[in-house]
Amino acid sequence: MKRPSALHSSPVFAELLNGIPHGIAILDRDLCIVTINRFLEAMIGHTAEEARGVYGEFILRANFGSNNQPCKEVLETGESLSIDGNIINRHRKKISTHFTLSRLHDEQEQPIGVLIVLEDNSVAKGADSIGQEHAATNEILGHSPQMEEVFELMSVLARTDASVLITGETGTGKDMIAEALHKSSKRARQPFIKVNCGALPEALLESELFGHVKGAFTGAVTETVGMFRLAHKGTIFLTEIGDLSLPLQVKLLSVLDDREFFPVGGSKKVKVDVRIIAATHKSLRQEVQKGNFREDLFYRLNVLHLNMPSLWERDGDIRLLLDHFLRQFSEKLGRNVTGFSQEAIDFLIDYHYPGNVRELRNIAEYSANICQGQMVEMKDLPQYLFRPEKSSPTNSASIPSSPSPSSVEQIQSVENISGGWAGIEKEMILDALRKSGGNRTQTANLLGWGRTTLWRKLKKYELA
Repeated sequence: MKRPSALHSSPVFAELLNGIPHGIAILDRDLCIVTINRFLEAMIGHTAEEARGVYGEFILRANFGSNNQPCKEVLETGESLSIDGNIINRHRKKISTHFTLSRLHDEQEQPIGVLIVLEDNSVAKGADSIGQEHAATNEILGHSPQMEEVFELMSVLARTDASVLITGETGTGKDMIAEALHKSSKRARQPFIKVNCGALPEALLESELFGHVKGAFTGAVTETVGMFRLAHKGTIFLTEIGDLSLPLQVKLLSVLDDREFFPVGGSKKVKVDVRIIAATHKSLRQEVQKGNFREDLFYRLNVLHLNMPSLWERDGDIRLLLDHFLRQFSEKLGRNVTGFSQEAIDFLIDYHYPGNVRELRNIAEYSANICQGQMVEMKDLPQYLFRPEKSSPTNSASIPSSPSPSSVEQIQSVENISGGWAGIEKEMILDALRKSGGNRTQTANLLGWGRTTLWRKLKKYELA
């Protein structure tokens, strides 16, 4: 058998490694990287060129043993090892991984290196399309009618290869939806690459997306393949697509149309087979009208559309999520926090959650850390929740931007309403009922609530 350093340069061998749907790393006798395949490039965020010659532990940041001890053991004994663990990639994401380590030897049976196969466990858990779909959607919690509609649409979107645009407020879970769509698709065993279009300046983002050739600009001492090439055969997720600059929008449109592009400073086009999922909290239609977003790109991205409802619109999901996250953080901290007191639950169910699920999760984490007993009391909740402008569910998001004369009169006479915020809320419900002629669906829409929330409020104020 050839030495690993000679073997990796063979085009046939490289193509063979790239055809394996798992991460592959070959280390030499000094446990330095000889080569990695394309799938592992996508997992860790480093290219084979960047990794070559680097000590394996610095590239494969795994938790299966310090100082590459398992690799040393395999190299010495020749016995293969199979280990479950995780790796931390370049973007600081922890990936649950199954490692298989085997010794490589020459024709005289002398050890010359180690072969490491890394299997992404999040993909392995969904071996068939039905199993993948089930596993992916089970990671996203919700039993409200609004989320049932999302799950139903996801099952359709996962079976196609068209571009998807995911919209919704910040914190609604657009990232999880994008990854679930990938895991439920035929590309599930291929890379899923996430790029935040609002996190980098235009010049750096172009290089991050499309790569650059050596010498393309000052500091470009090596070639970089870019995220589109790392996502080849898989999915690229462009979050905050509304922040993409107009010049990069043109280049992205070209990729969508032709499936090829020029790396920065390059003169040779690169072809890619990539599914694009984009997400934004902005209204791209409004951005098009303002001249900030290209209309033709909007329509190419918006082939399929999924809108994530805000948490306040998800009837009944608040209690489900509060219990889930509290149990999760309680177990993680080794605490015995079993739930929320009735007073705390009533308060949290009525809270508006401008930060959506992300904010709710943070509240549960804070409570699990602060609570000294078995039940989370009001004193264990974050103090910012009790500020009047935050604690009232009838904040600016729920009040019409152009109030009617009766609404203006109501707001001007707040001091005369007994019962504080409860009195104000009751008056707003009565006002909305009058406007809708008693139609509860229209009343809920006027107030910005779901029907379940309105029903609960009607019972609370004895208006039902």
